[in-house]
Amino acid sequence: MKDLTSGNPAKVLWLFSIPMLISAMFQQIYNIADSMIAGKFVGEDALAAIGASYPITMIFMAIAMGINIGCSVVISQFFGGKKYREMKTAVTTTFLTCAAICLVLTVGGLFLCDWLLKMIQTPENVMEDAAVYLRIYIGGLSFLFLYNICTGIFTALGDSRTPLYFLIASSVGNILLDLAFVTVVKWGVAGVAWATFVAQGISSVLSILTLWRKLKQIETAEPPVWFSGKMLARISRIAVPSILQQSFISIGNIFVQALINSYGSAAIAGYSAGMKLNTFGITSFTTLSNGISSFSAQNIGAGKNDRVKAGFRAGFFMMLLIALPFFVAFFFFDGPMLRLFMNEGSENAMAVGRDFLRTVSPFYFVVCMKLLADGVLRGAGAMKQFMITTFADLIIRVVLAYALAGIWGTSGIWMSWPIGWTIGTALSQFFYWNGSWKKTGV
Repeated sequence: MKDLTSGNPAKVLWLFSIPMLISAMFQQIYNIADSMIAGKFVGEDALAAIGASYPITMIFMAIAMGINIGCSVVISQFFGGKKYREMKTAVTTTFLTCAAICLVLTVGGLFLCDWLLKMIQTPENVMEDAAVYLRIYIGGLSFLFLYNICTGIFTALGDSRTPLYFLIASSVGNILLDLAFVTVVKWGVAGVAWATFVAQGISSVLSILTLWRKLKQIETAEPPVWFSGKMLARISRIAVPSILQQSFISIGNIFVQALINSYGSAAIAGYSAGMKLNTFGITSFTTLSNGISSFSAQNIGAGKNDRVKAGFRAGFFMMLLIALPFFVAFFFFDGPMLRLFMNEGSENAMAVGRDFLRTVSPFYFVVCMKLLADGVLRGAGAMKQFMITTFADLIIRVVLAYALAGIWGTSGIWMSWPIGWTIGTALSQFFYWNGSWKKTGV
């Protein structure tokens, strides 16, 4: 566990964030491996099936990430302020609340699975595989939530290495199981889903056991309360806006996916491959943003706003340094990158994927500046400002996607990303520089 409120701010932030970044990359590698193995060994329709269900799975991920952010910010501030009893109460309250949410989402998700896929106009030739993949994914939601919450708590305690170790093991295990279930057992798309289910299940159980052992090392004068309504309200002040923000992004992606689905399975496959690569980059930037949030939250909890500003400056260079290789890979080597997912004969899908990557990747430097400012706003608990920037970006992207698709087809859809990112970045930077985050707090 690491106290982020002392030491050279830039060095502390770098050492804290690098394991988080590596974790995010491994997580994306095994997500990409799912699509790669499905596309290469099952076919283009299998890649399209996973791609069609992707925006729906992202709704569940959005809720898990929102809870992750909510508990992480609150626990970071308690840990930075040395309020360990309240910190433990926040941990147990989060887990109990998460269990109830998981039960509702699992039952509801399984019941609505087919309806959701039909709602986004999933083509008939990929509907069956998409439904199989989605049902298995929903069955493993409890593992997804447990792992994400454990990761958020580890991060709040300044421990970014333990989640990395679990994620490396989970990633390697997932890829090996993908190959076994798809190429040996011949389970097709179902094999890809079961591989993720098993790997994430083992990782989540080991994570919670390790976290419990670490928390027992922190002594408190009085035992913590197992569940506190007041603590839940405090966490919800951060978690609910984060869930809404993440969910609305996912809902926006569903509208965009429905639009893309109308262009056929080749367009879905090309977008799916390009989006997997794009998500790799965006997730890496978002992970650095989460590191800046934890750094900011601990220092705000300790009353050290000057260190938050120093962390912002260090984060600026970190973001640009990470954005550069993604831009180079996706803009100049888009063909080889997309070939990881497709075989010969997928030229229409390839053209769609290349157009998407070449449109969005030059603007990675812009979206990084948004996520940098968002990290400070979220860590300070300035959720009103944070949500304004996110919703502005999302609404603009969805509206423009439909408007421009009528003019330039799929190319018009891709153009909505840079425009939305640019406006959202301007708002985020404005809220950071006007200093309103200093007056907020959890």
